[in-house]
Amino acid sequence: QVQLVESGGGLVQAGGSLRLSCAASGSIVSINSMGWYRQAPGKQRELVARITSAVSTNYADSVKGRFTISRDNAKNTVYLQMSSLKPEDTGVYYCNANLRTTRYTYYADYWGQGTQVTVSS
Repeated sequence: QVQLVESGGGLVQAGGSLRLSCAASGSIVSINSMGWYRQAPGKQRELVARITSAVSTNYADSVKGRFTISRDNAKNTVYLQMSSLKPEDTGVYYCNANLRTTRYTYYADYWGQGTQVTVSS
């Protein structure tokens, strides 16, 4: 079994900062990529940021220059530093990991339970 446990969400005023963390645990052989997605009320889930095992990153255009994703491979943990937050950043943030649990299986996506981020104006 694999678990992704997120932390760090909350309520913050516009212009403020938050740091999200997500730790993957369980039967993990290797992790390809880790990332953060968010879902605002009435909208589809969208990619916020993603980081590969080679430390290649990509960001949604709406967060470039404000958010920074990083990863600690030794801890199977991914972080999302969010700065200059805007009300439109409000939503449930989900951690994603593309990993495999044995050497004989394909990589598959796993998801955390989500953490609420609310930015007030």
